[in-house]
Amino acid sequence: MEKTKVWVVGHKHPDTDSICAAIAYANLKNKTNGDCRLEYVPKRAGTVNAETAYVLKRFGVKTPRLISDVGTQLMDIQIRETKGVNGNISMKKAWEMMKSLRVATLPIVNSRGKLEGLIVSGDITESYMNVYDNSILSAAKTQYKNIAETLEGTVLTGNKHAYFHQGKVVIAVGTQGVLENAIAKDDLVILGDRVDSQLVSIASNCSCLIVTNGFEVSSEVIEAAKERDVIMISTPYDTFTTARIINQSAPVRHFMTKEGIVHFDLDDYVNDVREAMTKIRHRDFPILDENQNYVGMFSRRNLLNAQKKQVILVDHNEKSQAVTNIDEAEILEIIDHHRLGSLETMSPVYFRNQPLGCTSTIICRMYREQDVAVSPQMAGLMCAAILSDTLMFRSPTCTPEDKEAALQLAEIAGVNVEELAQSMFEAGSNFNNKTDEEILNQDFKIFHSGDTAFGVAQVSAMGRTELDRVQKRIEPKLTQMRGEKRLDMIFVMLTDILNESTFLIYDGGQAAQIVAGAYGCEPASAGVLLEGVVSRKKQLIPALINTMTAEQ
Repeated sequence: MEKTKVWVVGHKHPDTDSICAAIAYANLKNKTNGDCRLEYVPKRAGTVNAETAYVLKRFGVKTPRLISDVGTQLMDIQIRETKGVNGNISMKKAWEMMKSLRVATLPIVNSRGKLEGLIVSGDITESYMNVYDNSILSAAKTQYKNIAETLEGTVLTGNKHAYFHQGKVVIAVGTQGVLENAIAKDDLVILGDRVDSQLVSIASNCSCLIVTNGFEVSSEVIEAAKERDVIMISTPYDTFTTARIINQSAPVRHFMTKEGIVHFDLDDYVNDVREAMTKIRHRDFPILDENQNYVGMFSRRNLLNAQKKQVILVDHNEKSQAVTNIDEAEILEIIDHHRLGSLETMSPVYFRNQPLGCTSTIICRMYREQDVAVSPQMAGLMCAAILSDTLMFRSPTCTPEDKEAALQLAEIAGVNVEELAQSMFEAGSNFNNKTDEEILNQDFKIFHSGDTAFGVAQVSAMGRTELDRVQKRIEPKLTQMRGEKRLDMIFVMLTDILNESTFLIYDGGQAAQIVAGAYGCEPASAGVLLEGVVSRKKQLIPALINTMTAEQ
């Protein structure tokens, strides 16, 4: 039985804690999960930065797969797995399959699983009512096997896998002279037990001879048919019935819809599909996978029972920071250490929010509470996350519990905290191979104060020299980034880890005045040096929001 996936995911523009917390918590949930039908899978909602990439590589952990949207997709609905059929099957067989499966549409696929067309019940009805052409079977290149199956007959001579591709259908009545004029080369002839008529038909080089009423065929006729490679079929039906139903042996390929087929892909989002379906009158629609292979059918009715994606959020509880379409997902848990944000849930969830310096500190505590041993690999990840979020215990957000947890985890992982922190920060401070946009987005979060939307990026390095180079690169991009993200203001923290200070630059609105009001300094368009300020969460966001609130 395939397990239901529960995604454990951090915020957009993930930092080391966001990624490592997702991995460590998914691991804990899988070890303590009492429901064997569930599997917890770590995911990421954005690009992994250089610091995090170093940590994952150092501890031998694969980077979680990216998810950009948690909206309900067609892969989340109950797909009707109507098996695709070969285009050579007869119309009669297709109709019988529709009745048996209680469907109005059959998908036609080739041997490689590619969708070739659709046959609907209306196509079959139309073929019965509107086809008067006695050459339709040859025009449709009907296989003799289909004809025999449709007539419930037996192939007496010839290759049943061959195709009737020339000639017309003739009912043999009349004198020998009449028949000789009526039957042309390659025709398909329907007749009874008259041996003379059978032999005349064969002599006229018909391609197929159908003997009705189950009459016994003489050895003379059989030998004559073999000599001229004539397909001979014996059917229990009388001549009238045979003539009436023989067109049902035509292959569905001839009547199926081939052009303009409306199909959807497994990864299409239900909201987009619903909108598209309002413009289309079809009842059923095929679904294709990522390789454009047919996988099943669905109707409007199937969309009513779509299964929402189940997610656990770590290291955030702001809607603006969450993966796109979080409103469409079923949030099961939130594990965080930030201020309460704007996320709403349809039902009560497990929400653990503690005033600690790092989400991974909370998860480390949960390992202890649930008496689950922490592996060296998980210990390394959580230790690195704590060192990253607390700037190696320098941030005012760091608590004694953060430091104690980091030291214990370092011992389990067999690492030195100073060496690990230095290596991480150096990896994260190498901006040479990054674009300006990547630098700005590597640790970027959006916040709201009333009707004001503002973004805050933080770029950290081990010294001022590297930060000065970064500043020159990114300052010209701030106005453009603010416009693209539809923000009123944007702030960038250029944080010097060793000297425990931040040079704050900004763009838009009353940014300079708000910073001046928040920190009691003169407004400066070029930016402000904030000594001792290294924490976005504890030292910047509250100060900015308090000032904005006072001015609103």
